[in-house]
Amino acid sequence: MCKCRICADHQFRSEPEQGVLLLGDDRDPVDRVEEALHCLPPYDPSLRWPAGDKPPFLYWKIRDFAHAYRSGITTPSVVAEHIIAGVEEWSNKKPPMPMLVYFNADDLRKQAEASTKRFQQGNPISILDGIFIAIKDDIDCFPYPSKGATTFFDKIRSVEKDAVCVARLRKCGVLFIGKANMHELGLGVTGNNPNYGTARNPHSIDRYTGGSSSGPAALVSSGLCSAAIGTDGGGSVRIPSSLCGIIGLKTTYGRTDMTGALCDCGTVEVASPLAASVEDALLVYSAIAGSRPMDKLTLRPSPLCVPNLVSPDNNNILGSVKIGKYTEWFHDVSDRDISNTCEDALNLLCSSFGCQIEEIILPELEEMRTAHVVSIGTESFCDLNPHYRAGKRTEFTLDTRTSLALFGSFTSTDYVASQRIRRRIMYYHNEAFKKVDVIATPTTGITAPEIPQSSLKLGESNYVVSAYLMRFVIAGNLLGLPAITVPVGHDKQGLPIGLQLIGRPWGEASLLRVASAIEELCLKKRKRPSAFHDILNA
Repeated sequence: MCKCRICADHQFRSEPEQGVLLLGDDRDPVDRVEEALHCLPPYDPSLRWPAGDKPPFLYWKIRDFAHAYRSGITTPSVVAEHIIAGVEEWSNKKPPMPMLVYFNADDLRKQAEASTKRFQQGNPISILDGIFIAIKDDIDCFPYPSKGATTFFDKIRSVEKDAVCVARLRKCGVLFIGKANMHELGLGVTGNNPNYGTARNPHSIDRYTGGSSSGPAALVSSGLCSAAIGTDGGGSVRIPSSLCGIIGLKTTYGRTDMTGALCDCGTVEVASPLAASVEDALLVYSAIAGSRPMDKLTLRPSPLCVPNLVSPDNNNILGSVKIGKYTEWFHDVSDRDISNTCEDALNLLCSSFGCQIEEIILPELEEMRTAHVVSIGTESFCDLNPHYRAGKRTEFTLDTRTSLALFGSFTSTDYVASQRIRRRIMYYHNEAFKKVDVIATPTTGITAPEIPQSSLKLGESNYVVSAYLMRFVIAGNLLGLPAITVPVGHDKQGLPIGLQLIGRPWGEASLLRVASAIEELCLKKRKRPSAFHDILNA
């Protein structure tokens, strides 16, 4: 199938976004991040470092760490020791609950020491210098192995250099804490992994983080790093971000260069940031974005930009936003607590800024889900079948074997039919985007599910749970649309609820603007996780 599926219909391309700052797709990531800083409100230490023991916010932001390093409050080396202690605490639990599948404390200390010296010499590389970020185990981060959280993949595929997105972060001075845990090979959305142990949800450690980017979400949610890089082929950034109460941005297909990821040739997957705040997601996105040359030719991406949140027109732009809501679909959740909380957040946004909610209809949602599973399944099977046939079958988890058996049953006719459905679903969304600027849904149909004790050793295949978790995320992957999840509250059990915003192709800036407003309005509703590490104030 042609990769220019987004651009095949010229009507599906969005108008230039308002109130944005162009970053330049080919510019140095250090310069792009510096430019993005001008879009944020001025940093005020008195608001972020108030007197008293308990600051009135949940997470330290990237600019808090930068201020602490530059003012001598702490150093990257000191923070690194707090991270090492937190990572080891989780890994040594019984049963093990590792957020990382590869971790080298000595290497982390060396990275932190080099960053500390740069600050002592008054020469930090960028605002991201000394910022700790985790990389999902299906993205190359040299010299660490990339296993995809299997027990063997590093033996048949060596890592020679950083993935492009990792190289861009490293150039900015980012410190990498290791390779984060995940659902094996990304073929599941709970985060269960019997190979290394299942990462736990910091809000309730007897519950799943969601997946497949389970380790990245747990690390950010628990406060052990400001941001992480995951991959999203079927909600794998947004689902765990929602369940763990953080921000998860899924970029437009082709916006980020996938070179150096285990799955870099499919038609649904992107590398994207998970972060504790929209501000941090914006900064990390500014560093990693930039299409590969082939995608520039075939997808014709709109210019890379971010919202100017300090523009005098920002509130007026927000007030002009039209939000699409398909009510019947919006409330198709396990508990109306979820959709009602999301609805409250939208109503608060509209009453605060004057946005309008427009009723829309998106037909053939079940057909869309089928087309997605056939597309991602066929592409995954093509990638993995050689290893499967070469005798590695028994080294996959039972869950992965079940998925591959299903994917292997799809025929070429099924795949072609799915692409025809994909094109039809594009038309329906195109019609919706003629009326609205963004489409809003809950991010998931359930909050974090409990982890069955029996699944820890052998894994599980629970397609009812998976269906609820994936209920609203498919359009972002099948159609390549950008989407973001923002925490907007908690259910009666204290578990996070996420609101998802879906945008037009290349419309990340518009999503970040609306998400930033919703985050600010719902900030008091966010709760600090029960398992939290204050690595800056420890």
